[in-house]
Amino acid sequence: MGGGNGQKAKMAREKAQEKAKNAGKGSQLETNKKAMSIQCKVCMQTFMCTTSEVKCREHAEAKHPKSDVYACFPHLKP
Repeated sequence: MGGGNGQKAKMAREKAQEKAKNAGKGSQLETNKKAMSIQCKVCMQTFMCTTSEVKCREHAEAKHPKSDVYACFPHLKP
């Protein structure tokens, strides 16, 4: 009929071992570096590709008040 507790424990161990093997493929750092695709043209600071327009504007106003927002981030031009 069904498996006993020993069978269930064995399957759980195998599943956990497989999951641990797949999870330990390396660091997330390399992926994060590749995602840093937005760059301020004035100071060359990089931002994640998911950074919103609002955050780009905040950076430009805080760090480069004399420069235009579009000088920092040309991709924002309408």
